[in-house]
Amino acid sequence: MRRLMMAALLGLALGSMTGCLLPAFSGDQATRVGELQNVSEDGRNFLSTWQRFWFLDQPDHSTPLRTHGGII
Repeated sequence: MRRLMMAALLGLALGSMTGCLLPAFSGDQATRVGELQNVSEDGRNFLSTWQRFWFLDQPDHSTPLRTHGGII
């Protein structure tokens, strides 16, 4: 029983020190560059997504300039 516990502990320790079982990006360089560009573009759009989520991109209704909102 003790050997089994030690083997499990050793396996857990070694398994946590290695990388992911499945790689996040492709091994092909051309494909990997495209994947990394997509990931970086998603990071750039985070601020606008955050503002849309919290409705910060909507007009402030406490401003003195009112908009009609209808067809004029």
